[in-house]
Amino acid sequence: MLAILRIVILFFYFIGINIALIAMCLVRPFHRNNVYAAAMVYGSMSRIMGLKVKLEVPESVKKGGPYVLICNHQNSFDLVTVCLASQKGMVTVGKKSLKWIPIFGWLYWLTGNILIDRQNKGKAHDTLKATVEKIKQRRLSVWFFPEGTRSYGRGLLPFKTGAFRIAQATNEPVVTVCASNLHNKVNLNRWDNGTLLIKVCEPESMDDSKDIKGWAEYFRDKMKKEIQVLDARVEELENPR
Repeated sequence: MLAILRIVILFFYFIGINIALIAMCLVRPFHRNNVYAAAMVYGSMSRIMGLKVKLEVPESVKKGGPYVLICNHQNSFDLVTVCLASQKGMVTVGKKSLKWIPIFGWLYWLTGNILIDRQNKGKAHDTLKATVEKIKQRRLSVWFFPEGTRSYGRGLLPFKTGAFRIAQATNEPVVTVCASNLHNKVNLNRWDNGTLLIKVCEPESMDDSKDIKGWAEYFRDKMKKEIQVLDARVEELENPR
């Protein structure tokens, strides 16, 4: 019964906030803080789902930028959880096909996110070049899910190199965003679905000590270790001794 009630509330809430956000974006289309505003509103849905999201962001990230942010991609709940780690002056990179999804896709496009055609390597390469120019000219940060797809409990998947190529081309630091494990932890029939910890790490610049693949592996290892620490902290919070 609770699940049905939640689904109904989430449906109408989702429609309502998207209409409001689209209206905002029509007033200021592609504004540098549209993604941040939308992310904060989307994040409010986590409370309806019974999730407590705790966020740790260093002052250097709050005050700095632009950065290339990378985050683990677990499941569809990321839309209302890790989005809370978004920063002002930030956009994301997503599939071009997203803009054809009614309401959500329109909002995704109007907020100023960068759309790439993954089926066309030539166009994708051109989009990466355009992303580099946007970062340089507009001083925008860019958010990536370097795994390229949701992991669905399979652990941290191998990283693709696009984010690190952009970080190298722009000479901007990488910020690692790590979320504790949420796989199979959300039950809409349960009032309390526990705590999700999100840690935003200090910015880290890439130098010539590694090639692109080496840096991708380095940041993957870093993220994996941070997630293990976060999972242990969640266990202590939810099952105190």
